[in-house]
Amino acid sequence: MHPSAAVDPRAIIDPSAVIAANVKIGPWTMVGAGVEIGEGSDIRSHVVLMGPTKIGKNNRIYQFSTVGDDTPDLKYKGEPTELIIGDDNVIREGVTIHRGTVQDRGKTIIGDKNLLMAYVHVGHDSVIGNNCILVNNAALAGHVNVGDWAILSGFTLVHQFCHIGAHSFAGFGCGISKDVPAYVTVSGTPAEAKTINSEGLKRRGFSAESIAAIRRCYKIIYRQNNTVDEALAAMAPIAAEFPEVQLLADSLTQSQRGIVR
Repeated sequence: MHPSAAVDPRAIIDPSAVIAANVKIGPWTMVGAGVEIGEGSDIRSHVVLMGPTKIGKNNRIYQFSTVGDDTPDLKYKGEPTELIIGDDNVIREGVTIHRGTVQDRGKTIIGDKNLLMAYVHVGHDSVIGNNCILVNNAALAGHVNVGDWAILSGFTLVHQFCHIGAHSFAGFGCGISKDVPAYVTVSGTPAEAKTINSEGLKRRGFSAESIAAIRRCYKIIYRQNNTVDEALAAMAPIAAEFPEVQLLADSLTQSQRGIVR
């Protein structure tokens, strides 16, 4: 434990835990074996951190969250797996994040600058990129991949092995059982594609021309009765002119569950 760490005496800290400089840990929080907490992180009261878990710098984890516990997946038999969390994340009240399983990569991974609101669940072997927002009670089953800047509104449920594309948006209460391509807005249960996330792209500095190109590609995929292969062929000249479109094309070629329609 770094001497600059501020740990409440009522916290329970395993001797093997590694606590870096300027970490704050509140009362009645439990830090288990194999947990590493990076510099400047703020762990509030009544948090449970289980390991092996590596938490980066300047994270905030709020009360009643359970981070790094093992999965309830019945295939899990206690094998050594881990959770890796990057920097500058905000994990709000009651969030649950499980470690990986040996049936997959053995790791659950969360990137940087994400916001996980109250009662979000991140299942085993899931991967969340950077700058994502998961609103209250959104839940990821195991093996889910969420791309950068994606937003999942409250009570969104994502089936195992689904990929949520970068810059996509899921409306309130979505039930997602297929892959969501990059930039696409979905809503409903089962989720259906509605349009592109144009407002989000504007806020992130995408040019009007690139947004128009992405919209053209959306129409090729969803409005012209094309197969995915036909859509990719029609999108190729646009992708050559606008690099942003390649991210959309890649999300189509990498889909294994099929895309939401």
